[in-house]
Amino acid sequence: MSGVRLHIEVDDRHIQAAIARLIATGQNPAPIMQDIATYGENSTRDRFRTETAPDGSQWKPNQRGSKTLIDSSRLLDSIVSDSDDDFAAWGTNVIYAAIHQTGGVIRAKNKPYLVFKAPGGGLRRVKQVTIPARPYLGINDDDEKNIVNIVNRHLQEAIR
Repeated sequence: MSGVRLHIEVDDRHIQAAIARLIATGQNPAPIMQDIATYGENSTRDRFRTETAPDGSQWKPNQRGSKTLIDSSRLLDSIVSDSDDDFAAWGTNVIYAAIHQTGGVIRAKNKPYLVFKAPGGGLRRVKQVTIPARPYLGINDDDEKNIVNIVNRHLQEAIR
């Protein structure tokens, strides 16, 4: 009895190479994390430009009529990012950053009054000042989509 023998050979080197690149990308996610951190830093900086919280609400204007949270640009200029294989982060280490993010009341500690320059000149003395929340840190739906796109872009580059 004679048999039929069939031999099929598939050249899958390009598939194997793509899989190897995907594995390498997964084993070294630092470039992805760096892109995410940079994106987060830039998104946060954009919020200062648009005076908009992550949830899309407008910040309460300041009493001076100037760009909110940008009088000296110290807070804006302090926004930085950092990343490694297992994290992407951005934020600020400016001591007064939290009060602007969450809002709150500032009271005089060692003296009976707070003293500061008033809009239009002169000095103003008050026992306390209420700072409205003007959130600038956070991730909204658009940010989530853009972060997913960053990851997808890196994965697509790996399989090309």
